Amino acid sequence: MTQRQNTPPADRTRDLAPLGVIADDFTGATDVAVALRRAGLRTLLFFGVPDRTSEGAYGFEAARLPEHEALVVALKSRMVPAADAVASSLGALEWLRGQGAGQIYFKFCSTFDSTPRGNIGPVLDRLAKATGADTVPLTPSSPEHLRTQYQGYLFVDELLLGESHMRDHPVTPMNDSYLPRLLRTQTREQVALIGLGTVREGEAAVRAALAAASARYVLADGIDESDLRTLGRAALGSPLVAGAAGLAAGLAHAHAEERAGHAAGAGWDETGAETKAADTWEAVGRSAAVLSGSCSRRTLEQLTVLTDAGRPAYHLDVVATPDPMALADAALTWYDALPSGGGAPVLYSSAAPEELREIQRVLGVERSAAVLEEATGLVAAGLVERGVSRLVAAGGETSGAVVAALGITGAHVGAEAARGVPWIHPLGDRPLALLLKSGNFGGPGLLLDATASLVERADSP
Repeated sequence: MTQRQNTPPADRTRDLAPLGVIADDFTGATDVAVALRRAGLRTLLFFGVPDRTSEGAYGFEAARLPEHEALVVALKSRMVPAADAVASSLGALEWLRGQGAGQIYFKFCSTFDSTPRGNIGPVLDRLAKATGADTVPLTPSSPEHLRTQYQGYLFVDELLLGESHMRDHPVTPMNDSYLPRLLRTQTREQVALIGLGTVREGEAAVRAALAAASARYVLADGIDESDLRTLGRAALGSPLVAGAAGLAAGLAHAHAEERAGHAAGAGWDETGAETKAADTWEAVGRSAAVLSGSCSRRTLEQLTVLTDAGRPAYHLDVVATPDPMALADAALTWYDALPSGGGAPVLYSSAAPEELREIQRVLGVERSAAVLEEATGLVAAGLVERGVSRLVAAGGETSGAVVAALGITGAHVGAEAARGVPWIHPLGDRPLALLLKSGNFGGPGLLLDATASLVERADSP
């Protein structure tokens, strides 16, 4: 194969253009958006590809965006057919370029969620062609979430991917831990590896390895944050970079360094988003609620903490009520009958693995998911109409349903309730704070703490 030529390292003409990010699900988008913000880039988050004038209760004029250094477009492309994932990703790319974005980052899950048909490979193929990227550096490593890559193998919570909880995923079971082999099943392009030894030699060594690679995709090892900082600096001249939030953070730090402090100045009030997040605590009683559809072990643990604390809980039983409108009406009727002072309620469809399998057996995977997604959106809209101004959504599909039902198209990224789980504040005049939580993120008490009233916070140690 002819040796590929990368964008020359000295070509930094794009560095002051906004960094554009395409994320394959909503909670992953919030994770990467807060990583960029934490690195010092003013970041705006969009749910779907914005129209020129986005409609809905939380609409805004896309042609008149607040000042920013990074734009993140959240898609729901992880689980859809590969052709649909490609189409939506190219749409996001076109919009980002229209906003002046230079370098593009494709964000996928740190557990490499995919099947032999995609969607990581097919999306990468089309984005690489569209951006003119001959070589694409990538890694799912995200050490702060205990995802690391070593010698091409992906570790999740110190277990090989194929031995982790992901092996039992109901839609994308991951049984192979070797990333080059996994990616080769999804693309006809060559896949190469940069080992940890090269990464530890520094930026110049990684750049040299990328320039010498005879492969379109180059997976790079990384087991701590310093590795990802090195990779981010080395990838600064690449038109397209891909991976989880860890590499995005390394790349964002490189962008911030190149801007020589520009991201921290130019009128950016870093405390502004923090103040907005702090203000979310001022709403008490029914002003907060949790909607949970994630079936991850961590979310189930967080729900147990809520119920053990005496929070009111309602189960969205899709088997007993398989009609989305009836299911939502019953949930909102329950909410309306709650006595005051009982703490923020949780309405959930989350289920343990054996319960989930039974639901899918009775209704089918697609039907049960569709009913719950529509019902969850209706419940979210009903809660906000009833005055809820602080809403926590647990799970990627749940978060997508909530955002869609509320008509939220863009948001500022605020302070983190937990690492990688930021409060977001929709663009527009209507006040609302949303916490979109990936299933496995946050400590056991995250849902309880995020929806605590001022009284409960005052009583906490």
